[in-house]
Amino acid sequence: MKQKQYNRQKAIEYAKQWAFLRNPRYYNFDSVGGDCTSFISQCIYAGSNTMNYTKTMGWYYINGNNKSPSWSGVEFLHKFLIENQSVGPYGIETNQTNIEIGDIAQLSFDGKKFGHSLIIVNIEDNTSLYGIKIASHTLDSYNKPIAEYNFEKIRFIHIQGVRV
Repeated sequence: MKQKQYNRQKAIEYAKQWAFLRNPRYYNFDSVGGDCTSFISQCIYAGSNTMNYTKTMGWYYINGNNKSPSWSGVEFLHKFLIENQSVGPYGIETNQTNIEIGDIAQLSFDGKKFGHSLIIVNIEDNTSLYGIKIASHTLDSYNKPIAEYNFEKIRFIHIQGVRV
């Protein structure tokens, strides 16, 4: 299986363009639990240009009713990126000092279940959550410090590449 680089610049350019808008090519999940992870998947897709159409366990979007659970579900996206051995983007969990722009952060508000996905668009200081800036949907934002969120736990996913 061939591999290619994840285009981090394209991912954050997409995030900047659509952080406060909704791309009409994708269903807006705001009214059914939130659009955060769908937006993050859109950003990752902009940087990878590769979907994995494996039913249930893949990562794909055809329309609002025909998509993988990982496209719009926080825990499912994490599982796909960390465990993917097939086509599409893949990554590892890492700490904040090893992140790059275009990587993903996920927040747990109750300390048990992760419920929000963000994309890292700027790193001024990776030793401080005030120096790590994100973009997100549901609570639409761009270049917002992660530290401004009130959360119990955080995890980072470093996207290592894309298999094609």
